[in-house]
Amino acid sequence: MSNVTRFDPLSLEPVADLFQGFFRPMRSLAFSGETPLSDVKIDVSESDTAYTVKAELPGVDKKDIDVKVDGNVVSITAKAERNKELKEGERVIRSERYSGMISRSFSLDSDIDESASSAQYQDGVLSLTLQKKKNAPQKRLQIN
Repeated sequence: MSNVTRFDPLSLEPVADLFQGFFRPMRSLAFSGETPLSDVKIDVSESDTAYTVKAELPGVDKKDIDVKVDGNVVSITAKAERNKELKEGERVIRSERYSGMISRSFSLDSDIDESASSAQYQDGVLSLTLQKKKNAPQKRLQIN
């Protein structure tokens, strides 16, 4: 059975000797596949009357999610809290869970009608149904 290893350009002999771990903290974040506070991953679909947005927010409480709509700009902000409980005599060897704020903003083609829109949060996925504002019919100017 062969071992699969990831190529690390900073581990080459001359470079490794020169820096001896200087870039190691940055390299561990860049190549680990996930940063401590990763971006909010979203899917956006559109119908004639509304946009549907699905955003992944795993491990976040519903009360810690804030969605703001300003015209055609949608902002999703969430606060992830991890309580660190140590018993007497214990020490942390490795901690990969994080606490902090994550956010994502994006713009859509049409303005959003906030009063007709809705949001649901279930199983770590925030689902938004954003109704499009009905625009007044465009007027055509007569050219003289």
